[in-house]
Amino acid sequence: MVSLSIGRPALVVAAAVLFSACQGPVSSPPSGSPPLPGAVQRGASQIEPALGPAASGWAPADLQARYKLPSSTKGSGQIVAIVDAYDNPNVASDLATYRSNYGLETANFTKYNQRGQTGNYPSGDAGWGVQIDLDVEMVSASCPLCTIYLVEANSAEGSDLAASVREAVKLGARIVNTSWGCTASDACVSKKDFDAKGVVYLAAAGSAGGVSAPSVFDTVVAVGGTALSKNGSHYGESIWSPPGGCATGIRKPKWQHDSYCRYRLTNDVAAVANDVAAYDSYGSNGWVKISGTGVASPLLAGVFGLAGNASKQQGGRTFWSARHHHDLYTLSGSCGGYGYGQYTACTGWGSPNGIGAF
Repeated sequence: MVSLSIGRPALVVAAAVLFSACQGPVSSPPSGSPPLPGAVQRGASQIEPALGPAASGWAPADLQARYKLPSSTKGSGQIVAIVDAYDNPNVASDLATYRSNYGLETANFTKYNQRGQTGNYPSGDAGWGVQIDLDVEMVSASCPLCTIYLVEANSAEGSDLAASVREAVKLGARIVNTSWGCTASDACVSKKDFDAKGVVYLAAAGSAGGVSAPSVFDTVVAVGGTALSKNGSHYGESIWSPPGGCATGIRKPKWQHDSYCRYRLTNDVAAVANDVAAYDSYGSNGWVKISGTGVASPLLAGVFGLAGNASKQQGGRTFWSARHHHDLYTLSGSCGGYGYGQYTACTGWGSPNGIGAF
């Protein structure tokens, strides 16, 4: 077992596979030193207080408009599971506040512990609490009609997080989101925990550079981040952060044909990762603006819910098919050499232009 820590160096780090990251000039990358290999990193990397919802960043209407999402008509009956560590005791009321503020109907939402019980939740953690609120709210933003399950792991140990991923599938979810990663290592979780047939797994690429598990597994959709902008009624989008690159030691999938890397190349796809509105009364004091790939990953989990094709998808392979590329926006900006044509390792093949690529 690998002993992990949140926001501080890992106490014990097993022998790990190290990865190379894509680097280069990008839009406002997060500051600070990257976590040590083996530490679990949450995808919400920047959190800023906001005066209220009117001043707190991108709202569901912005995201639905930019990505041309049929959010008001599709997604009913689709189960999207969020897997995070520890408990946010306020998550149901925070989600209700978020949805009410933006005119979204009451959520079909259930919280479970890692054994599938609707009670006996783990101890609370304010840091993870923010990520939990963000995750369920971003699924709500893209797919308000989706059913949302939250599975709370007992801890941030890889074994507990993996058990919670398996439990989400047992509970019936066919879309499972993990807005966290084991930095520069594949030692904290195993591919076998992310390979159930007929299930789409998504993982945030991380916000400190480098690549991480579970996003390096070819059964998982590795999600990068973009910077969204607006001029009048026109939205623009560019590369936001440098995660992604060559996952040294992870066998290259047969469906990847790039010449940059003999191993698995991430990322696969991307979405907004800057200044998104969220409501969190447990780790914060209400309305906040959040940035990080932990925004993009649950948002795209909801897009999979809108598409309703989860049982037909094959992890990251979905976006490497040329027939899907016209349904993805090409993004501006540099990814420091990891790119060709429409593809960059920072943002994969682009961001959603409708749901055709999903």
